[in-house]
Amino acid sequence: MKEDEKVYVAGHTGLVGSAIVRALKERGFRNLALVPHGQIDLCDQRATKDFFASEKPDYVFFAAGRVGGLQANNTRRAEFITDNIQMQTNVLVSAWKTGVKKLLYLGSNCAYPKECEQPMNEEALFTGRLEPTNQPFAVAKLAGIEMCNAFSRQYGARFISVIPASLFGPRDNYGLVNSHIVPTLIRRCHEAKKEDLESISISGSRERRRELLYVDDLAQACLFLMDTYESPDPINVGTGRDYSVGEIAEVVRQTVGYKGRVFFDITKPSGMMRKLLDSSKIKGLGWQPRVSLEEGMVLAYEGFLSQISEKN
Repeated sequence: MKEDEKVYVAGHTGLVGSAIVRALKERGFRNLALVPHGQIDLCDQRATKDFFASEKPDYVFFAAGRVGGLQANNTRRAEFITDNIQMQTNVLVSAWKTGVKKLLYLGSNCAYPKECEQPMNEEALFTGRLEPTNQPFAVAKLAGIEMCNAFSRQYGARFISVIPASLFGPRDNYGLVNSHIVPTLIRRCHEAKKEDLESISISGSRERRRELLYVDDLAQACLFLMDTYESPDPINVGTGRDYSVGEIAEVVRQTVGYKGRVFFDITKPSGMMRKLLDSSKIKGLGWQPRVSLEEGMVLAYEGFLSQISEKN
């Protein structure tokens, strides 16, 4: 990518999109097509088509979508499959028809089979049944990955797909219904500290394991792959290390300064018991993550405090 070329970041106000924008600006990119939230509905085929015809971006980072934690995935199943399929279909088709030079699609580690061998290699996609609680979302993400592959193989489009580890960092969603495990823990520990609660309860098993990637590391990986990766096959982006949710909770508790205890309600769904990516492919290309779990958690908590300060 050249610094004067136009770059469209779909979903630029979200966790991933905002990190990609930060990374682009750090590299000197200023010709960014950043549409204010609510100004364009990517589920609307005509609106998306008109936007691409008018803006004519050279490069596209697709980080838009309807996302959420386990409860949101399990209770808003119709929205998670239809909205995500509509958005990515409209963007990919419009990008192809308007001659976008290259597009990067953000997949999800939810796309891997529930009983997948760990660490999860890209070749394991499409080989088994999905985790039932997030199956509609996972199906949509698998469709996006396959669409990138199909457009690349049939039309020669330079569409690549990336599968990141579980993400955390600034601009995350801290709603108690729709959020993932890290933002849930940050908010619950912060509020418990303020209210001087002796303990809090988190849904699911403390033994389930998650690989966490600080979102700015993912953003740097996305720029790296936009410059270097040409294969239509998806590529994992992770740290290569996972933690139990109990261990993650302890890092959050210490970062926030909460003195109470964190309990886990095993009567509630846990999702996949382990999600660790095999990221040997991208590391073999020369990329490495830079931010440790502890460093990233400090930055994530600072981001949370900034967000609640903005709302007040």
